[in-house]
Parts: sequence; C-alpha cells; structure tokens
Amino acid sequence: MSVQAEAIAPRRRFGRTVTKFFSNRSAVVGGLTVLIFVLLAVGAPVFATHDPAQTSFTTIRHAPSPEFWLGTDELGRDVYSRLLYGARASMLAGVISVSIALLVGVPFGLVAGFYGGWVDAAVSRVTEAMLAIPFLILAIALAAFLGPSLSNAMIAIGLSATPIFVRLTRGQALAVKTEDYVEGARAIGLPNLLIITRYIFPNVLPPIVVQATITIATAIIAEASLSFLGLGQQPPSPSWGSMLNTAKNFMSQAPWMSIFPGGAIFLVVLGFNLLGDGLRDALDPRDN
Repeated sequence: MSVQAEAIAPRRRFGRTVTKFFSNRSAVVGGLTVLIFVLLAVGAPVFATHDPAQTSFTTIRHAPSPEFWLGTDELGRDVYSRLLYGARASMLAGVISVSIALLVGVPFGLVAGFYGGWVDAAVSRVTEAMLAIPFLILAIALAAFLGPSLSNAMIAIGLSATPIFVRLTRGQALAVKTEDYVEGARAIGLPNLLIITRYIFPNVLPPIVVQATITIATAIIAEASLSFLGLGQQPPSPSWGSMLNTAKNFMSQAPWMSIFPGGAIFLVVLGFNLLGDGLRDALDPRDN
C-alpha cells in the first residue's frame, strides 16, 4: 500500500463511521438528547427563571404556572430552575466519575493485558474482588467512608466503575497484542511503552469510548442515588436525587416535585444509552 493510500484509508473509515452513526435514528435521538441536557446544564444561569436556592413561604408547593413553569417545592423554590442547576451536578458527576475510572482502569488494563504473567494475575484478582461487590453498594460504601459531598461521591463512583474498564481494556489488549503489526514492532526492538501507546492503545480505544458513554448513564443514576441517600450533593445546592428525596413526602399534594426530576433522570440516561449503542454499531470494525 502506498503512503498516499495509507493516509486516505483512515479518512475513509472515519467517513463511513460518521455516515453509519447519522443513519441510525436512535443514536441521533440519543445524541441530541444528551446535547440538549449539556446545553441546559452549561447555560443554567441564562435559562433559569429564578434563583434555585431562593425560598418563599407564599409560593409553597404551587402547581406549574406561567410564573413557575414546573411548579415550586416545599420551600417555595422554583422546580424548573433547580432542575437546570441539578443537571450540572448530574452531568459533572457522570463525566468526572467516568474520567476517574478511565484514568485508573485503562492503564492497569493495558499493562495486565500486554505483559501477562504475575502482573495480569495480580490485577485480575483485585478486579474480580471489586466486581464481586455490586456497583451501587460499593459506591455507597466508599461515599459513606469519604463523607457526604458531590466531590466525594464522584470519587466513589469513579473507583467503583474502575474494574469495568480494567477488564474491558485487558481483554482488548490480549487480543490486539497477538496481531502481526504488534509482533513486527517487537521484532524490530521497539520499547514496550512505545508499543503500548502507539499500537495497542489506539486499537483498543473504540470499545472503551462506547463503554465510557454507557457508564456515564450509570454514573448519573449512581449520583442521584447517593444524593437521594444524603451522600452526594448537599443542600441547599440542587440535585435530582435530593429533589426526589424531598418529593417522596409530597407525592399526593405536589406530584410535579417528583415527576420532573424523575423524568429528567430517565431522559438523560436513555439518551446516553442510545448514544452508546449507536457508537458501538458505528465503531464496529467488522463494518468499517
């Protein structure tokens, strides 16, 4: 293959991947849903109609109206504005938690899969021990140990999700390291670190990206669960989980207090799952 052909091939693969992604309606809907929530979270100060922490005893549990689009809560705070600022906590928790899991899990998975032997055995045993504990139970235990706050909740969720990426990366590295181009790199004496970074990591990246997208949805649910239990975002800062925790006491008097944050969690999680499924199909090497 000529140098020009080698340069064109990746661009063609990228073009086919983009075309396949946008031909998948579910993936496009998921991507647009995620994009809308990201824009609402980033632009919360612009889109909010009230101060999310402002209480008013004259507007307690008001139904949705032109003044309060999604109603008010038990302290007279605007549910719509709190929903927007709560999106910030959820998105931040999802992205940062998964980033922590990637930064810790991917290097360990690469090293375990590439070197094998006792290194692989040690990493695998620790990973299996962590996977033996349900994800949410481990996150709750770590968050309780670290203390209630959004930052500690993100660390707890990230560490709890780390074994997923260790196992995935290890399996992909085991498959890729037997390829001819990796054997050729070894044969010409390239350092192991260079082989891992230049040949192994780029070829295990697509499934990691897909898993990261799906895990963000799981992390958002986990953050909402921790906030519901009082281990995440602390009052008066809004969080979808803490909003649901308060709303459970007013299900009959003010159902909108639970419907809207619950619906927001449902939509954003559905969006990330659809986006992840679309990326998985688009990045499938068998079709590119």
